[in-house]
Amino acid sequence: MLKLTRTLVTALVLSACTACVGGSYVELKGQRFSVEVADDLEKQALGLMFRTSLPEDHGMLFIFPREAPRSFWMKNTRFPLDIMYFSGDLRLVSVAANAQPCRVEQCPAYPSAGPARYVLELNAGKASELGLVPGDVMVLRLD
Repeated sequence: MLKLTRTLVTALVLSACTACVGGSYVELKGQRFSVEVADDLEKQALGLMFRTSLPEDHGMLFIFPREAPRSFWMKNTRFPLDIMYFSGDLRLVSVAANAQPCRVEQCPAYPSAGPARYVLELNAGKASELGLVPGDVMVLRLD
């Protein structure tokens, strides 16, 4: 029984540590945001739908296999977001600032101003708070 308890405790501690140390993140103008990575169709389709909030230092990063014009919407999203589009070389293409929640069938689209490979969603107001402008570079660390 003691061995099983130690194993269980060790497993719990290790799983808690992986949530606290490391993990995927992006940096924008020196500020770090932990990110959930949406790199497959299922995760990308769900995005941040149905969540009630997003921690201030957290976001969702969508990764696509190649650069292309991108367009996002806010269907079933419950809080406003800044949607930031980045090129394959991690340069900011454009920002859809303060994109509003949408619960109707026909939601407005928020297109990129040019081809993008990465799309970062953060709480509304972050892009302005950081003073982001097209051409700014995102630092990316993926686990």
